[in-house]
Amino acid sequence: MLGALGYLIAINRKHIVNVNLSLCFPDMTTKERQTLSRKVFRSAGISIIETATVWLRDPKEFRHLVQINGLDNLHSALAQGKGVVLLGMHLSTLDFCGAVLASYCQFDVMYRRNKNSLIEAIMTRGRHRSYPHAIERDDIRSVIKSLKEGRAIWYGPDQDYGRDHSVFAPLFGQPAATITATSRIAEINDSPVIIFTHYRSEDDSHYELSLSEPLENYPTSDPLADATRINQIVESAIAKRPEQYWWLHRRFKTPPEGKKRPY
Repeated sequence: MLGALGYLIAINRKHIVNVNLSLCFPDMTTKERQTLSRKVFRSAGISIIETATVWLRDPKEFRHLVQINGLDNLHSALAQGKGVVLLGMHLSTLDFCGAVLASYCQFDVMYRRNKNSLIEAIMTRGRHRSYPHAIERDDIRSVIKSLKEGRAIWYGPDQDYGRDHSVFAPLFGQPAATITATSRIAEINDSPVIIFTHYRSEDDSHYELSLSEPLENYPTSDPLADATRINQIVESAIAKRPEQYWWLHRRFKTPPEGKKRPY
């Protein structure tokens, strides 16, 4: 119901979703994009309830709903003592599944401060219930400290952080400003990088969470090649459940020189 309401009244966000879907899935018909857009809002509405629930209750209560594959990969990587970069993306189940995973193996998180002070306060309180440290994305010193101390840290490279410190790497065939900090963060302490994905099942009855084996041959000395590889990983993750990706973000708000913003 929340998602349906959002689809009706959040006109600006619906425009952003539709632009993103048009750019990333140009072969879809208008009807197909509208159907997917409605599903995106439905998933976002469910996400609000999931997030509130896991912030107000003990995440351990929900372990029985979450199937985790590859937890041993995370434990093995942590045993190396170099910290771990949990490379994630903004799937709508992030807060719920992240909190449940943290109940098995604690990790720090990086985040982007919300401009609304009330929302920021609520989100900060929620994060601190589940994670030892919530680190603002610009606080690289704390990131280094976390990795040097052998902790895992979640990092999402799938948002547009502007032209500075980014390269334009393809994402669904579109040039996307992609931050190069991902490879630099991994390089700081030679930390293994593990892909963290999480989905709500099609019947909404449970969740599927996966932790990959550490990426091989990453990072390299080529920032564009590294960014392209990360975007390919993001694409693959989205393709499994496109309706569960957070398309409400303006992923392509920074265009290449000479190009207009699509929103």
